[in-house]
Amino acid sequence: MSLLMPDSGLLFWMVLIFAVVFFVLAKWGFPVVTSMVEKRKEYIEHSLELAKEADAKMAGMMKEQARIIGEARAEQNRILKEAAEARNNIIRQAQEQARDEAAKLLAEARTQIQAEKESALSEIRSQVAVLSVNVAEKVIRKTLSEDKAQMELIERLVDESSGIRKTADSRS
Repeated sequence: MSLLMPDSGLLFWMVLIFAVVFFVLAKWGFPVVTSMVEKRKEYIEHSLELAKEADAKMAGMMKEQARIIGEARAEQNRILKEAAEARNNIIRQAQEQARDEAAKLLAEARTQIQAEKESALSEIRSQVAVLSVNVAEKVIRKTLSEDKAQMELIERLVDESSGIRKTADSRS
């Protein structure tokens, strides 16, 4: 027996066993393996389809997300703009109200100052009148302490009053 060439009997039995094993495997083994490979192939194809659908849905969701974010930003800008306008209106109204109040207070202060000024002038006039009467009284008492001076004053006043009457009568 040589190492490279087996005997014909051994070759026959090896071929026969190989044929039986091949037949058994072809009949019951290969179909199972093939069906498992086919199932695995279908599962992988189905998974790839699901992954493609998921990618498509994800892309759609990304677009939807971008649209929603854009709408939210637009709404945010609108709300901020409205808030700024409301703030400006409130500030403007407060400034106008403050101006009106300041003008009203200024007018009241001017009126009060004018009234106090008139009151002070009236008081000063009355004090000046009282002081003038007191001074005139003292001067007249000193001047008219003598009878002769009293008579001269009376005559002079009568002359002046009759001159005023003549002038008034001539004007009429």
